[in-house]
Amino acid sequence: MGLFPLAEYWWFYLAFTGFVLLMLALDLGVFHRKEHAVSIKEASIWSAVWVTLALIFNYLLYQYALWKFPQDERLLAMPGFVPDVAAWNVSLEFLTGYIVEKSLSVDNIFVFVIVFAYFAIPAKYQHRVLFYGIIGALVFRAIFIGMGSWLMQFHWVIYLFGGFLILTGLKMMFGAEKEIDPEKNFAIRLFKRFMPVTAKLHGKSFFVREHGRWAATPLFIALLFLEMTDIIFAVDSVPAIFAITAEPMIVFTSNIFAILGLRSMYFMLAGAVSKFHLLKYGLAVVLIFVGLKMVWLNDAFGGKFPVTWSLGFILTTIAASIVASLLFPVKTDEDEKHNTAS
Repeated sequence: MGLFPLAEYWWFYLAFTGFVLLMLALDLGVFHRKEHAVSIKEASIWSAVWVTLALIFNYLLYQYALWKFPQDERLLAMPGFVPDVAAWNVSLEFLTGYIVEKSLSVDNIFVFVIVFAYFAIPAKYQHRVLFYGIIGALVFRAIFIGMGSWLMQFHWVIYLFGGFLILTGLKMMFGAEKEIDPEKNFAIRLFKRFMPVTAKLHGKSFFVREHGRWAATPLFIALLFLEMTDIIFAVDSVPAIFAITAEPMIVFTSNIFAILGLRSMYFMLAGAVSKFHLLKYGLAVVLIFVGLKMVWLNDAFGGKFPVTWSLGFILTTIAASIVASLLFPVKTDEDEKHNTAS
């Protein structure tokens, strides 16, 4: 039995979705009504806002769990159920899931940088593309999470997801980097067969009317490619968070909060993302770890690997890969020339 069954908490999903839509409306309709290049200072402030909102939500979730569970006779009847411990675990599961999703979303930032450069999207229009990209990502993540929560009822799916995460982590660690070419994307090539695409941008418009018919602009093609890549990333990230918690509500909220802060994190880190060249190895280790949790560690620890250990391992791994990236930076061509001249 789950702590937050959908039949009882449907109102929460509606309220949370309404809150997300309200924040997005304020974001685009008030704070970014006029197109402009987002500065690092503005992005840092917004990043702090989204992280703060996630932490406030986690605190409220903890307080609600403390109040709710002692009054739920069905849960109290479960062997070994301790209300205080359950509330603490709920809070830690949200925080761990949020950190995992936030870390994995760094891969999205690499893609954002490449796509915006490929389509020559001006800085002042990038927020608009990312805004609608995030809305699409929220919809697809909700679908993936709904499917995942249903599939997790079948025990064999746990091992399937776990094995997939381990293979993904190994591929990320040892596989060669593949060059991203939006023109080779199947969805984009299929789209161009049914609708013409203009050769140049038309301001902030996604579609324009040319020669009596509608045509998509490169701005929309960039948006379409970002949506396709997010679906691919969701295939990794959604099973990863189900390894942390089996509660769909925690999976949903931690995932959404991580996505909401993705735009501001991009504008804050876009110029420095190449410096974290060892982060992919840290992310690979995290994926392998959560995969092992699903196929082995949870069973080895009586059905649930301690969430505090998971949080500590994930934080340490991510932090170590970031520090290592800064201590051992990639040598550029200019560095090589400088060393040769010396």
